[in-house]
Amino acid sequence: MKNKKIVVIGGGTGVFTVLSGLKKYPVDLSAIVTMADNGGSTRILREEFGILPPGDIRRALVALARSEKMLASLFNYRFKKGGGLAGHNFGNLLITALERIKGDFEKAIDEAGKILNIKGEVIPVTLKNTNLYALLENGKIIEGEANIDVPKHNPYLKIKKVYLKPQAKANKRAKSAILKADLIVIGPGDLYTSIIPNLLVRGIPQALRQSSAKKVYVCNLMTKLGETHDFTYLDFVKQIERYLGRKVLDYVIFNSKRPLTSRIAKYEKEGAIFVKYDKKNFPHGRCKVIEGNFLREKGFIRHDSAKLTKTILQIVNQS
Repeated sequence: MKNKKIVVIGGGTGVFTVLSGLKKYPVDLSAIVTMADNGGSTRILREEFGILPPGDIRRALVALARSEKMLASLFNYRFKKGGGLAGHNFGNLLITALERIKGDFEKAIDEAGKILNIKGEVIPVTLKNTNLYALLENGKIIEGEANIDVPKHNPYLKIKKVYLKPQAKANKRAKSAILKADLIVIGPGDLYTSIIPNLLVRGIPQALRQSSAKKVYVCNLMTKLGETHDFTYLDFVKQIERYLGRKVLDYVIFNSKRPLTSRIAKYEKEGAIFVKYDKKNFPHGRCKVIEGNFLREKGFIRHDSAKLTKTILQIVNQS
């Protein structure tokens, strides 16, 4: 019996949580990663070398790594000092060096994957050098993923829409993985800077609509000031559907377990609030909501990898 093919779409720490759990099971994994990042080490490498952003690629590679823990830690190591090195991740530099050697970004990712002995594949959503823009409710346009992620503008202003400039075309490998998938997992992650940038790439929403795979959206646990301030669970779903299309999602995984007040306090100081789920207000027939306790027991307020993986595997085995 062939392994089920699972595609995970997103970027950042949310996708890391999903991939690191799923890699322990007999499934074929593909991570489709946003190419909109332009902050920190990634911004410098993009500007100096003209390379596609390596940051989210690096996180996905580490998530899928089967190599020794020390090697994965090495990929994530960030230099704290040194002329020209401070702020850079070792993995970002390695991917950049491999791209120079191989002359091709995808080949560089494949080589990095061999070094880490990853389970599955990591695929850039596009091979086009592009940037993310946000139009705010006051008409102001914010340029760059980093400026949307960490706003210098009034963070209480709502985002009316986001778009890529120049327009980006889907990577053929990304489209192929989507069309061959048994299950597609979107998120979790920052809505406008990690998830939706993938859906802005021309050809990706169309492939998702065409794919016979079950589509699952993992809703965030907390809102984020500057992106999803005051969002309800339904607001998250509506925004995904706005860029993906209606009646494409089959499931939404939602955490209904509220963290302890002591854990939430730190987030509330940063303007984030717990995303509540109200069954009564979810439109009938939109998609199936799977609610439960998906919360990590301690530390950062994040999804528990094992709990999330168990539910995802139940869905794919039913399909």
